Amino acid sequence: MKVLLAEDDLRLGKLIMKMLKKEQFTADWVDNGETAYDQALTGDYDVIILDWMLPEKDGIEVSRLLRKEGYSGAILMLTARDALEDRVQGLDSGADDYMMKPFAFEELFARLRSLYRRNFFPVDQNVIRTHDLTIDLTNHLIKKNDELLSLTSREYQLLVYFVKNTGRILSKEMIMSRVWEESSDVTFNTMEAFVKLLRKKLGQSKQSSYIKTIRGLGYMWVDEHV
Repeated sequence: MKVLLAEDDLRLGKLIMKMLKKEQFTADWVDNGETAYDQALTGDYDVIILDWMLPEKDGIEVSRLLRKEGYSGAILMLTARDALEDRVQGLDSGADDYMMKPFAFEELFARLRSLYRRNFFPVDQNVIRTHDLTIDLTNHLIKKNDELLSLTSREYQLLVYFVKNTGRILSKEMIMSRVWEESSDVTFNTMEAFVKLLRKKLGQSKQSSYIKTIRGLGYMWVDEHV
């Protein structure tokens, strides 16, 4: 995996580079948005770790410009901003994932590997197969083995969002902003109830489920074949 790190904090940048190389990643480091933009378009990177608060061009602008230019690699936004609207803005700019500072390097590496896998093994646009499930995106049909499952519209949206982000930790805020969008009456308890119902319809329990609860962080869809 070839990684471009765009981080203007000298101490943090050195530490991230040291850890990336220790994990056998090929990595380059730039300290401003202008250089990050230019190098991303010419360097053939699989993933960009992009700090939000960069000089010259901030991470949001860099991400938007790269997507406008057709950059197809993955972008992981790194920031100290933790408000829901900030997360949504980061994802809407074209970032594939969003990670808060400070962070654990184990989680950073897991997210980089997940982004890399999704880039090289993209989900089929019409049919998704995971575990014993087949999801027909065209007709909105879910089969478990050969049995047709009956899901509500919201349960279907939740399932598809989980599966399309296999191996990625999804915070409760991210799930609510993507699945429920602007519904102001939705609470975390409501969202958690939907996860519980979805697990039940898939024949899963909290202890043994494709939807793993990541304590203090959110949920993650796991598939040993991805």
